[in-house]
Amino acid sequence: MKKIFISLVFWVGVHVLGQEAGKAGELLRNEASATEMQVPNSLGKGNKTFDRNANAKNNSIRNPNYQWNRSYGYAEVFLRIPEQGFFTVEIGDQMMANGSGKYRFFDLQSGRIPISIYDNGFLIYRTTLMLRNNSRMVLDFFTDQGLFLLDSYPVQGQYGFNDWNDIWNNPYGNHPGNWNDSGSVMDNATFRQFFDALQRNEKFDDGKIAMISQQMRNSMFTAAQIRDLVKSISFDKNKLALAKSMYPNCADKNRYFVVNDAFDFESSKRELMDYISRSE
Repeated sequence: MKKIFISLVFWVGVHVLGQEAGKAGELLRNEASATEMQVPNSLGKGNKTFDRNANAKNNSIRNPNYQWNRSYGYAEVFLRIPEQGFFTVEIGDQMMANGSGKYRFFDLQSGRIPISIYDNGFLIYRTTLMLRNNSRMVLDFFTDQGLFLLDSYPVQGQYGFNDWNDIWNNPYGNHPGNWNDSGSVMDNATFRQFFDALQRNEKFDDGKIAMISQQMRNSMFTAAQIRDLVKSISFDKNKLALAKSMYPNCADKNRYFVVNDAFDFESSKRELMDYISRSE
């Protein structure tokens, strides 16, 4: 019983440390055996060789009528390893090695798929992911704590991010859109429907802000749309709070100055501009 208690305390301690390092997430169990982790593997050293003659032979017998399978897979995995080192990550039939700590995999097949992480030629972690098409899985890995699943969400065919740092510098779980920084921008017709529903169903600032915040989990907005939403709020302090919270969800941040038109007081405009300047 004492051993069980000590083991439980140790596991909780590791899990808490991982959450402190990664802020949030589910610890995925390491399925690699101790024997596997002691045997060097060329995958992690970047010196994998290819038999060109074998490739040529395979090409000569391929079916010329082969049709590319367009529905092979559209799942994505984003992994961060925020430690100094040169790691190799293998997911299914894709492999990536670099020292930046940023690993982005696209066009992965959905379903159960293995992920292996190598350090200097040695396997240090292996587990199985459950991927869904048109979804992106976001992970964090720490060599002394493990692999953490932070989130999984639909990407609606969007590829990548304009600025990687925009992802990791936002607190996990607090990012507008629940990591869906690449959510689709509302077209004008959809926005008009949403705006009309907002005006019809919510009469007070608190209700309007709550409804807008809920929609921010799935949508991006243009600066002009944000201006109209902010303008629908009655009190300037509430307008200012909403304008600040919607800035990360703006698809054309270079035009955010138009949101100033929604304010009644110059002091609010200046405070918003100062806020944006500090956020850049």
